[in-house]
Amino acid sequence: MDAHPASIRTPDQRIRVFLSSTLRELEPERDVARAAIESLHLAPVMFELGARPHPPRSLYRSYLAQSDIFVAVYWQSYGWVAPDEEISGLEDEYRLSGGMPHLIYIKEPAPDREARLSALLDRVRSDDTSSYRGFETPAELKELLVADLATLLADRFDASRPQAETTKRPDAAATVPAPYNPLVGRQEEKTRLLELLGAPGVRIVTIVGPGGIGKSRLAIEVGSAVAATGREVAFVPLESLSEPQQVVSAIARAVGVRDSGGERLGDKLIAALIDRDLLLVVDNMEHLLDATGDLVDLVSTLPRLQVLVTSRSPLRVRAERTFELGPLAVPSADRADDADAATGPNATPSDGSAPTAPEGRVWPAVALFVQFATGISPGFRLTPENTPAVEAIVRAVDGVPLAIELAAARVRTMSPEMILARLDSAFTLLVGGSRDLPPRQQALRSTIDWSVRLLEPAASTAFDALSVFTGPFSLEAAMDVIVGVDDIDAVEALLDASLLWQRDRDGLRVFGMLSLMRAFARERIGDEARAAATEAWVAHYMQLAREATAGLRSAHQLEWMRRLDAEAENLTGVVRHLLNARRLDEVAEFLWSLYLYVWISGLLGLVRTWMTELLEIATRDDIALPPRTEAIALYFTRANTFWREREVDVIPGLRTSAERFREVGDPAGAALAGVSLALAYLAAPSGPDMGAARSVLEESLAGFGAAHDSWGEAMTLVTQGRIDIAGGDVAGAAERFARSLDLATANGELLGIAIAQHHRGWPRFFGGDIAGAEADFAESLDMSIALRHDEGVVYGLEGLTAIHAARGDADGVGLLIGAAQRLRRRTGTVNPAGFELYAPAVAALRESGATNAIDAAIAVGAGLTYAEVLARVAA
Repeated sequence: MDAHPASIRTPDQRIRVFLSSTLRELEPERDVARAAIESLHLAPVMFELGARPHPPRSLYRSYLAQSDIFVAVYWQSYGWVAPDEEISGLEDEYRLSGGMPHLIYIKEPAPDREARLSALLDRVRSDDTSSYRGFETPAELKELLVADLATLLADRFDASRPQAETTKRPDAAATVPAPYNPLVGRQEEKTRLLELLGAPGVRIVTIVGPGGIGKSRLAIEVGSAVAATGREVAFVPLESLSEPQQVVSAIARAVGVRDSGGERLGDKLIAALIDRDLLLVVDNMEHLLDATGDLVDLVSTLPRLQVLVTSRSPLRVRAERTFELGPLAVPSADRADDADAATGPNATPSDGSAPTAPEGRVWPAVALFVQFATGISPGFRLTPENTPAVEAIVRAVDGVPLAIELAAARVRTMSPEMILARLDSAFTLLVGGSRDLPPRQQALRSTIDWSVRLLEPAASTAFDALSVFTGPFSLEAAMDVIVGVDDIDAVEALLDASLLWQRDRDGLRVFGMLSLMRAFARERIGDEARAAATEAWVAHYMQLAREATAGLRSAHQLEWMRRLDAEAENLTGVVRHLLNARRLDEVAEFLWSLYLYVWISGLLGLVRTWMTELLEIATRDDIALPPRTEAIALYFTRANTFWREREVDVIPGLRTSAERFREVGDPAGAALAGVSLALAYLAAPSGPDMGAARSVLEESLAGFGAAHDSWGEAMTLVTQGRIDIAGGDVAGAAERFARSLDLATANGELLGIAIAQHHRGWPRFFGGDIAGAEADFAESLDMSIALRHDEGVVYGLEGLTAIHAARGDADGVGLLIGAAQRLRRRTGTVNPAGFELYAPAVAALRESGATNAIDAAIAVGAGLTYAEVLARVAA
């Protein structure tokens, strides 16, 4: 968008739509507006999604500054006017929206509309930069908003087309998280790092420094600055990973490559990145240094790839340039000696209310303390009276940013003088016992210990127990792990002390600990308490997986996908814990319960790796696997690999899997193994065996029916229909697809509906019903986008390719083919030979003389970003 070309994007790089309205009176309208925005794969920016402890005005100002489109919904209320303010937040948001595109919606009738809102609406109507429309119901609002956003995106896309060759925005999955607060005291380091990354021949830069020194925050700032230039940036957080072999998977997820099994993920990653000018920001590498070789392999193979790493230790490879990061500058005990440092490049301008160092500057460490303190207690100010205590605090913690944050977190209940007194006391007790640590680490460790000692017993117990989580977790998960205390109050206390953070993940509130806090808590917790908390953690996610099995096959599928995504690191952590503990049966059941989640998310390749490890453990340790565990392991290690590894015969393993499922009385499991077996027959090294595939699919359909598993029946019918089309029986395929759609619709399960509706479009297309086919392809594409199911998105684009071919639109055909090919490369998805149903229509258009136009448009389509492709489709 034009409004904020250099704004910092959200982690998935979607266009950000700021939604302004009063909260309570328009709650239903806010819900449908959010759904409308997300249906176009854009990112809603809403006040209620903000993370505490920021003042409301600071929060919405920050969000507005990072948004691309301003949407406002008004009815009767002018909104609350804060003390000492002259206008409401509602009007302030409108005034601050600046040059963004405006879409305004006014709900009627409004018999009780407040006078100040009427005056604001008069100004809106007189503003020729705003589009405004009336509506009556939430459903009408949703329809208007979807149409207006699609039109706006199409207009902006068309306006930018002439610059497509020279200016490219980052793709959807590749950017850095937006920081909550401005960077303090690191401007010189930021400039030096940007210069280093811009120097010829620099491929790997590692920011090295102790824990809590601010490496991640600086890397985010540098990555954001690079992204603002138009270069593609991907952020790869490694904090929650435990094993070096997981690093490649983390990188793949960050750049949008799906590990669906078959081809080696590293090769797939290289193929996806070969033509991309990319900066990879790899955060928290120190505990996974054995994966350094994987980074070197990528850099050696991909000439346009750079890597910015944060680590407590250097990687020690030839391509590396290290950047040592030290603490923030602090005032010395003798203020007279501080003139040079206070006015140096790390010094931060004073806000005018603080006693200043020479030349109107305030110490970076002091400025950071003030930033954190005002976030906790908005009324906090630096005064002549409290400045000496604040300076002594930051000096005592040696300018380490994390230690400063922990100390500042106490301003809600203590004055700086009280904090200093308690901190001095804690250091006297603690630092002397850790003389073997470097001074900065002594200060940080002592500050953490001091913060924990100030907790009430219940919160202290909760702090220890929550260290078993391996990533962000929900409040419900925390409540299951914290036993015997008032968990809500304990979590609040940990948040207030900055020992726990909270943030929004796709509309869901999650909590987490920094790795330093987690390590400290794990040192404190006793063996018995650790074992109890770990078992409670495993039990919670095992139960969540069991509940997800039914939820993922229902009308609540999208909500369940978001919920599991929000806590995905803990799902991985549970698998690793169970494998290490040789609890193989539980691993298998856990992953089987999550089958649909890992399929939609593109994690089947990762699950295959885990199940391969399970089988290797069983062989090495001479563990006899129960039939069901063997069935699950064989399924995950054989299914979905036949299209890529055609030389490998997976048929025997899939047969055994189906047999083992039947042995334990699981007809649905046997039927699912049978569907994969049928596909394996079609991809057999000796050539397709259509008869065997049809026979096995009939058995699977009967098996799902016996199990009353309508989801499985719907999936089987689609596979049968695809074989019918390949054999020329379009009428038979149409009947199967219609039955599949009926079953999926009855379940309300979005993926099943999307798959069946997409396939229903092909018989319509072959029968000449172009409009009906287009509707099916477009609607299934929308559903796949909502689910973030890349395979479905690609199929949708290819379906629409056939529509444009039938209409003789060579440009549209080429753009969509190029976009689909790019997405397949990026995500590692394949379309098996014989199932490229759009190909005949494209071939016919080429034969009509459109080859040159199609090829030229393919080159353009291959250069489009994901957002631009969606805008093109919406247009």
